[in-house]
Amino acid sequence: MIENSQNVWRSWTAVLRLLFIAIMGGVMVGCASSTYPPAPATAASADYNYHIGPGDMVNIVVWRNPELSMSVPVRPDGKLASPLIEDLPAIGKNPTELARDIEQALGKFIRDPVVTVIVTQFVGPYSEQIRVVGEAAKPQVLPYKQNMTLLDVMIAVGGMTDFADGNGASILRPANGNAQYGVRIKDLVKRGDVSANVEMKPGDVLIIPRSWF
Repeated sequence: MIENSQNVWRSWTAVLRLLFIAIMGGVMVGCASSTYPPAPATAASADYNYHIGPGDMVNIVVWRNPELSMSVPVRPDGKLASPLIEDLPAIGKNPTELARDIEQALGKFIRDPVVTVIVTQFVGPYSEQIRVVGEAAKPQVLPYKQNMTLLDVMIAVGGMTDFADGNGASILRPANGNAQYGVRIKDLVKRGDVSANVEMKPGDVLIIPRSWF
C-alpha cells in the first residue's frame, strides 16, 4: 500500500515537472515572438518638405497690398479664409504651393499678385505627427521635425513613468507598411547609451508598454 502511494506520488511529481517545463517553454516562446527587430539608426528623408495641417498658423504676405496681408489659422477642416479668399484648401500643401494657390485666387481681383506664405505655428497633417502612447510621463501628439530623434521625443514627453518597460518599447512605422521596430528607451534615457538613439519618421507611433516584473 505504501509502495503504491509512493509510485502515485512519483507519477504526479513527474507530471507536474513536465507541466512546468511545458509552461515555461510556452512563456519563452511567447517572449521570443513578441520581440521586434531593432529600429534603423537613420530614418529621415533628405527631400522632406513640411506640409501644412489643421491648427497651423500661416502668415500671408501680399506684396504691395498690406490690406490683404495677415495671419490666419488653418481650420480643422484643413481650409483657410482671408480677405477676398473663402474656403481655400491648405492641408497637405507646402508653403510655396499654398502661396501659388492664393495668387491664383487673388488674381480674380488684383493684377499680378505676389504672395509669400510663412508658417508661424507648426502642427502638421495628422499623417505626419508623432504619437506617443503607453507609459510616457505625458503621452501626446508631437509635430514631426526633420532629423527628430527618439531622445527628442522622450524629452518632449517628460520621460517614462516608474512602471514603464523602456527596453520593451517599440516604434510602429506606417511609412514602412506598419512595420514595428524595437527601441531601448531605458538604455538611452537612464543609462545614457547614445547607441540606442534612433531617428523618427513622419507618422511614427512610439509604444511604451508597462513592465510586469
